[in-house]
Amino acid sequence: MERTGIVTMKGNPMTLVGNEIKVGDKAPDFTVSAQTLAPVTLKDYAGKIKVISVTPSLDTPVCDFQLRRLNTEVASMGDDIVMLNISMDLPFAIKRFCTVAEIDKAIALSDYKEASFGTAFGVLIKELRLLARAVFVVDKNDVVTYVEIVPEATNAPDYEKLIAFIKK
Repeated sequence: MERTGIVTMKGNPMTLVGNEIKVGDKAPDFTVSAQTLAPVTLKDYAGKIKVISVTPSLDTPVCDFQLRRLNTEVASMGDDIVMLNISMDLPFAIKRFCTVAEIDKAIALSDYKEASFGTAFGVLIKELRLLARAVFVVDKNDVVTYVEIVPEATNAPDYEKLIAFIKK
């Protein structure tokens, strides 16, 4: 399924591939790659609240800031919350980024192989094979409780709204 009119990249309209995910939906499973190339699925975080930060590329200033900020704020909110960042960056580039940026709490993952996450969550940008900037919160029962797809991919998500939502 393709959807238009949802996101732009530097003002240019983009096409999202996959179904729209809404609050109340059961989170679809996906398979992404860890920095070690090992497969990672939604089931690997069963019983935890999953905050999923989605970034086009960690080698850009907004994505860099997004992961650093959420690593600090969200990942330290408790043992029952896991902070994931998913991008199309190669696992090796993600590992280098996380080492340099001292990302020690968030788990940065790659969707480079099959775009499994991007398609499952409806945030794969067809024209660029990148992921649209978004944030999802999935509860302990794998129900989606928060969705923000940022309309302009070069802009940041609403951090204050997200943090307030997680705290309640």
